[in-house]
Amino acid sequence: MNRIENDYSFSRRQWLTAAAATGLAAWLARPVHGWAAQSAAGLPYLNRLGLQLYTVRDQMAEDPRATLRAIAAAGYKQVELMSIDEEALQLAAMAREEGLRVHSGFLNWRCIASPENNSGLNVEQSIEMAERIGLRHVVFGYIDKGSRDTADKIKAIADRSNQAAAKTRDAGMRMAYHNHSFEFGDLDGGKTNAYDIFIERFDPQLMDFELDVFWVKIGGHDPIALMKKLAGRITMVHLKDLKDGTATIHDEGNVPKDAFQECGDGTIDIPAVMQLAKEIGVLECHVEQDQSPAPLESIAESYRFLANASVVD
Repeated sequence: MNRIENDYSFSRRQWLTAAAATGLAAWLARPVHGWAAQSAAGLPYLNRLGLQLYTVRDQMAEDPRATLRAIAAAGYKQVELMSIDEEALQLAAMAREEGLRVHSGFLNWRCIASPENNSGLNVEQSIEMAERIGLRHVVFGYIDKGSRDTADKIKAIADRSNQAAAKTRDAGMRMAYHNHSFEFGDLDGGKTNAYDIFIERFDPQLMDFELDVFWVKIGGHDPIALMKKLAGRITMVHLKDLKDGTATIHDEGNVPKDAFQECGDGTIDIPAVMQLAKEIGVLECHVEQDQSPAPLESIAESYRFLANASVVD
């Protein structure tokens, strides 16, 4: 997911402890031999597995180059940008210098969700910046509560998404929508929900999906079933695990910090997700863990699990 602004009902940056941020130098000093080992019958995507940089946002703020170097040392082959802006232009160059590919990034969600309240880059400026960065995928990844509470509002956002996606396609890139769990909550008295509207209203020739399996699961749905339903329309997948026993939650502001788990530590069959992703034509998989008391430890743990997991039959 992208960097969500301060109107979010809680501050996600405040959830990380100061110790996690200040421990970067000590963490980097640890041996990294063996982190990138892959099993003979490894999962697909390991040769280009990405990390969404939101996972390590505090570490990136402290020391971006050292953090990118740690991401590469942990085994990741690419990173997904938190935002598409001037700063991202510099970060992408730095990431490539550290051997990491950069194919996707999140635009300012307000330019589509609530353009009347947008003070950042608009759609056209975002696309131009994405071209300068050299991206293949532009991701739209959040809708504020005031813009998503009726089916009509969601339909209007879907239409604006199609318009933005047409401009993105004309610039040689693709646009994808990244979900949370609010899209699966009832609208208009339970007659529909935002995700169903998007499935119906997004032009499949223009708009893709970046499916986040954690948010699908906590939203009360089966990620595998949804992936099968959207076969051919999903270009990227976000991998993160959900703590066992977590209830269905549609308000992202009510999700407990510890609901976010490393790959392999929760209730989602991540290897099955990755194998199915390959079968239905998904192009990229990115690990993301929105909350962790020690993000660099978490990304290493997730990679180790994926590197040692067997292919699903």
